[in-house]
Amino acid sequence: MTEQTAPPAEAPPTPPPHWEADIVAADGGTVHLRPICPEDADGLTGLMDRSSDQTRYYRFFGPMKRLSDKDLHRFTHVDHDNRVAFVVLLGDQVIAVGRYDRYPGTDDAEVAFLVEDAHQGRGLGSVLLEHLAAAARERGIKRFVAEVLAQNSKMVRVFRDAGYKAERSYEDGVVHLTFPIEQTEDALAVAYEREQRSESRSIARLLTPSSVAVVGASNDDGKVGNALLRHLLDYGFSGPVYPVNPTARHVRGVPAYATIEDIPDDVDLAVLAVPADEVAAVLEACRRKRVRGLVVVSGGFGETGPEGREAERRLVAAARASGMRVVGPNCLGIVNTDPEVRLNASLAPMVPGRGRVGFFAQSGALGVALLERARSRGIGLSSFVSAGNRADVSGNDLLQYWATDPGTEVVLLHLESFGNPRKFARLARTVGRTKPVVAVKSGRHVGVTPGLAGTSVAVPEQSVAALFSSAGVIRVETVAQLFDVGTLLAHQPLPAGARVAVVGNSTAIGVLVADAVLEEGLELAHEAPVDIGVSGTPEEFRAALQAAVDDDGVDAVVAVFLPPLMSGSHEYGPALREVSVGSGKPIVASFLSTEGIPPELAVLDEHGMPARGSVPSFSTPERAVIALAKVAEYARWRRRPVGEIPELPDVDEAAARAVVRAVLADAPGGRDLTDDELIALLGAYGVPLLGTRTVSDAEAAVAAAEEIGYPVVLKSTAPWLRHRSDLGGVRLDLIDADAVRAAFAAIPSGDPVIVQEMAAPGVATVVEIVDDPSFGALVSFGVGGVATELLGDRAFRTLPLSDLDAAELVRAPRAWPLLDGWRGSEPVDTGALEDLLLRVARLADDLPEVLRLTLEPVIVGPPHPWHGGRSLVVAGGTGHVGRPTARVDPGPRRMRSLL
Repeated sequence: MTEQTAPPAEAPPTPPPHWEADIVAADGGTVHLRPICPEDADGLTGLMDRSSDQTRYYRFFGPMKRLSDKDLHRFTHVDHDNRVAFVVLLGDQVIAVGRYDRYPGTDDAEVAFLVEDAHQGRGLGSVLLEHLAAAARERGIKRFVAEVLAQNSKMVRVFRDAGYKAERSYEDGVVHLTFPIEQTEDALAVAYEREQRSESRSIARLLTPSSVAVVGASNDDGKVGNALLRHLLDYGFSGPVYPVNPTARHVRGVPAYATIEDIPDDVDLAVLAVPADEVAAVLEACRRKRVRGLVVVSGGFGETGPEGREAERRLVAAARASGMRVVGPNCLGIVNTDPEVRLNASLAPMVPGRGRVGFFAQSGALGVALLERARSRGIGLSSFVSAGNRADVSGNDLLQYWATDPGTEVVLLHLESFGNPRKFARLARTVGRTKPVVAVKSGRHVGVTPGLAGTSVAVPEQSVAALFSSAGVIRVETVAQLFDVGTLLAHQPLPAGARVAVVGNSTAIGVLVADAVLEEGLELAHEAPVDIGVSGTPEEFRAALQAAVDDDGVDAVVAVFLPPLMSGSHEYGPALREVSVGSGKPIVASFLSTEGIPPELAVLDEHGMPARGSVPSFSTPERAVIALAKVAEYARWRRRPVGEIPELPDVDEAAARAVVRAVLADAPGGRDLTDDELIALLGAYGVPLLGTRTVSDAEAAVAAAEEIGYPVVLKSTAPWLRHRSDLGGVRLDLIDADAVRAAFAAIPSGDPVIVQEMAAPGVATVVEIVDDPSFGALVSFGVGGVATELLGDRAFRTLPLSDLDAAELVRAPRAWPLLDGWRGSEPVDTGALEDLLLRVARLADDLPEVLRLTLEPVIVGPPHPWHGGRSLVVAGGTGHVGRPTARVDPGPRRMRSLL
């Protein structure tokens, strides 16, 4: 008898990798979320054992002590489609679970949660709901149903406050909730608000610790651990400081401990200055000690190469799983100047005084120099973070913290790369509405070495420029400009406009300043600078300044004078300061010998630091004007209305998505769109197209021309001949059948030919969607032609595009006058251009699979209609569809991926 072998067991279904994420909880701690698996049976049993009778009763509507083997199997074995479950872990312990089960044959699913009592109130139910809803949307589920006991008010609140529009009913003590789970603006706003609170608290835990341990503290003055401990003690940290050294009983006179676990009290923050190969063991000890955050000054990680980057990834993954955020590794450290905290956990021996500026520097090596420069310029800081390799905590986290920090009014950023540029743009735009964000981005011409700035991909210069412009970030080119603009913002008000008065004691210097004002795009409030002369008195100087400040036609004042030409020149500074204190307009000065806030121009606060009303002085007038111009542009952006994203009700997204799906079904790796596919895609978004047919022989071309109506254009579909009339690929103004036949025969290559109606005269423009894998989509606009293409005269904006963004984009290219009545021509219909940009931007936002789209030429004429009532038509274009890169719909909250 032949022996029978059992068929191999079917492999369990595999959930998508993006369903796994690190999460910042509402209290600022971190947890890990992932799909449930059969191996979680013990973890689920432990969760049940640790949960109170009330919690279990609320979840199961009865006094269930333990799950039966059958229930345990059912809960841990899911298909990740109709039945999905996520667990939340802290370390190896399951602390929460959430699941949905689809009602058979419907688009509805029941959703339920269980959160351990010790972790209730941390927002884990809300996080689970977000991730379950996102997974359900991917699986075609449209509504969630929840049954909640009426007395379970916390869970009712989770559903009620999630931003979904829920229908409620009540029967027999049970609240029945049904709500659509599409990602509405309300739901997204709720998620963003919770994200901000959580990430802000996670940074606050680092910057406001009650106690600090220095692991690797040393009595050797040449060691990093010695410097860190010394700086903490010298700055006067408000809480206990614990040196950790396995061989010393005392370090710098402070009792030391062999390990962090030997410290008898709680430790909030651990600063690590040990060799890279010892960091993992220290981190494990910190986990057992329940440390809340780490500053890893140690190098030897991502900056050393692939092995170091892998060690760095393991470090952060282990820390997050244990509830800790990580600053670094390879960083300078962190500083909080709050008198109630006084934290200098950094390698900087001297830090600036208390002030209103938050400062983030990515570079650890450059950090000390940056802090010293800030101190010398009189810029007081609220807090400072050097992220080093930026493996975990990044500039985005600090933006979240400073957004609501009452002690921070200005944000300075020194960036080398972006971890999540789209999130940066969103956060900077929000923060910038109330607090200016100033950024210097290095690597504009030379890329940053991978590992020195984390694992980010360098973002092209055009993307950075578009990002900063859209988000209202004040971009500066150098570190010197960073401090110039930061000093001005920290001490002077924003200008209400661009009109500048120049007051001084030298005609020559005044003319230089006037030239600089005009070159920087500002306006002169008066025909000539106000010159009090070399013999002018302090009273005359004060009077001239006061007159300028009181003038309704002046928005800002530049004060310049040469102290050596005056006797008793020290009296002129107080005159300037006196006018500034009572002014609501910004005043900048140039003494031609000082920079920062000299004593005679300073108004001191309770901390002895320059306060509002202090007048920043610049070593040259040009630097003063450049700083003022950048601040004036920011003030203009801030006054600008936010703008709206139009609804565009005639868009047929479903039809366009069907085109994309068909292309990807034919070519899973992606491909260029055919002309017919492109026409269908653009037509679904209401893009005005010329009548077009594709033909393969001369007689078909004639038939198409007669259907469309003469005159027509013939265009080759060969890539090397598109738009190349100089190579014979385009034949214009064909008025009859003979002309069409002759043109068809004359076009080289033998490829199919496009027959298209002839566009009326107008200005040729170009609209593009450019996809950056690390950044997302940009909308590009420019005037057509070889000259503008050669000069790179294109303007860019990020998505989403508002009506005001579209209006600015049309007017941004240097060739804008060609559209606005150049040399007596009639201005074109800019409204039609703006509408086209909004439609193309909507297409890019809706369909991230459209990786590239070029509309060229887009011919636009005067506002009065031509071409069947249209003043604008798209006469050509190309497109490419593939798998989405960075342009994806906003997903549920998650920390930056470590992959």
